Amino acid sequence: MSVPGPVLVVGAGLLGTSIGMALSHAGVAVFLEDARPENVRTATALGAGTPAPPDASPGLVVVAVPPDHLARCIADALRGTGAVVTDVGSVKSAPLAAVGELVDEAALTRYVGSHPMAGSERSGPLAASAALFDGRPWAVTPHETSAVEAVRAVGELVLACGATPLRFTPAEHDRAVARTSHLPHLLAALVAGRLGDAPRTHLALSGQGVRDVTRIAAGDPGLWQQIIAANTTALSDLLRDVRADVDTLLEALSSGDRTALAGVLGRGVAGTAVIPAKHGGPPRAETTVYVAVPDTPGELARLLSHTGEIGVNIEDLRIDHDPARQYGLVELSVATESVEHLLSSLAERGWTAHR
Repeated sequence: MSVPGPVLVVGAGLLGTSIGMALSHAGVAVFLEDARPENVRTATALGAGTPAPPDASPGLVVVAVPPDHLARCIADALRGTGAVVTDVGSVKSAPLAAVGELVDEAALTRYVGSHPMAGSERSGPLAASAALFDGRPWAVTPHETSAVEAVRAVGELVLACGATPLRFTPAEHDRAVARTSHLPHLLAALVAGRLGDAPRTHLALSGQGVRDVTRIAAGDPGLWQQIIAANTTALSDLLRDVRADVDTLLEALSSGDRTALAGVLGRGVAGTAVIPAKHGGPPRAETTVYVAVPDTPGELARLLSHTGEIGVNIEDLRIDHDPARQYGLVELSVATESVEHLLSSLAERGWTAHR
């Protein structure tokens, strides 16, 4: 790897600080800049780099600011330095068009957008981690006049952070994230919005399903407002499709048309089946095994240790805590062909488990 350092990170929030930490761990010199000096102090203390000196001459600038400020900061970096410039915003077409209005054609060749598919419901430098991008996809979105060496530099940045670079055009990227990120967030917000004024007796029946569906709705509303507003074209098309499905459901419920209802539910099942498996591999058949685990220290570790001894790999793990029980129900997702072996082996070790 040959990241053209030093690297200037503009914006010391979750992503900017995480990038600084990853690059610093890889031996790359990093300068930090943020409109809030306390963010720079925190990120510096976390090992993400050092405050940018007035005469900083970076080889690469990473802009990690909120969407509403992306175009201005990208343009400032292109005009103020001779560096390659990238950003980590979650929408690419709108900032590119805005930057094209602010800088000349020669400067624009040094700009290559990018977007790491990693993050958290939490924000700010204290939520950062040097391992945030490990194994995660990171979209690299050159435009028609991006210089070859600029594209290469951004690819090296991605690799230095431990991520996997994937090439998209800006428009392709925006359609992809509308489908896989922005639409899910909006639908999660709609479902969660129906809970706010629900009677507590209703909420007492909450299970893992509602937690799974609504988890991402806890993201910062101010940030998500900016993201969604920047990707209206791609997102509006998908929302119209969802509206058509909702209309189909309403008509099916009104008329008792179970065939139409089955069609909507079946498309949902088909959609879950095409989501890539871990490491980007093809989907594989998995089954959930439910294990009752006493809610006392060390019991979860004992279960995981036993599962390792049995020789079954855990693909995913969740815990459903029931206030009425003194134990948690641990959900282990494992390869379907391993289920019977796991169940019988857990029973031999005294665990209560079922599929």
